Amino acid sequence: RGAVVTGAGRAFCVGGDLADIAGDGNDFANKIRMMRETSQILSKLVEMNKPMVSAINGPAAGIGLALGLLADISVVNENANLSDGHLRIGLAAGDHAVLIWPLLCSLAKAKRYLMTGDKITGREAERIGLVSDAVAPDQVLPRALEYASTLAIRVPLAVELTKRALNHWLRQAMPAFEASLGYEMVTAFDPAQSQAMTGGVK
Repeated sequence: RGAVVTGAGRAFCVGGDLADIAGDGNDFANKIRMMRETSQILSKLVEMNKPMVSAINGPAAGIGLALGLLADISVVNENANLSDGHLRIGLAAGDHAVLIWPLLCSLAKAKRYLMTGDKITGREAERIGLVSDAVAPDQVLPRALEYASTLAIRVPLAVELTKRALNHWLRQAMPAFEASLGYEMVTAFDPAQSQAMTGGVK
């Protein structure tokens, strides 16, 4: 009747492997594959009927952070670093950022963090509304399981349809998400992007 997702190690999920991204070069076919896969992942998260709680136990970035933020309830380690990170490596913010950040924490805060690429702590993420709860590291999974238990005792159809109705906000934002994903792939072919990957652009 519910799902809890968490990281198996120190991190929650830090997204794509930078070595793979750097080694990808101008591989057009691979960029198209990545774009389609990312779109499928995000769409499936939005359309998932079962309620999901994320236990963001450590660092989360990129598509990994998308998984955490697109959960119905998100519980984060108050000391964890969260980051979209695309701007730091010369890419337009794609993945999930344009889809979910403005809805959660306001357009002003979304622009502040997405356009600078700055990291944010779990504590600050809760303060601006990006996550549901920020708790001490040892309380992340217990709190997430507590929420999942509450969801599990509710009438399943009522939970499912409440989630479905709320997720219409995300469905309305899908065109903006798809544009941002396309822009991310375009910026991958910018010569300045490869310089950013190697620290040439700040």
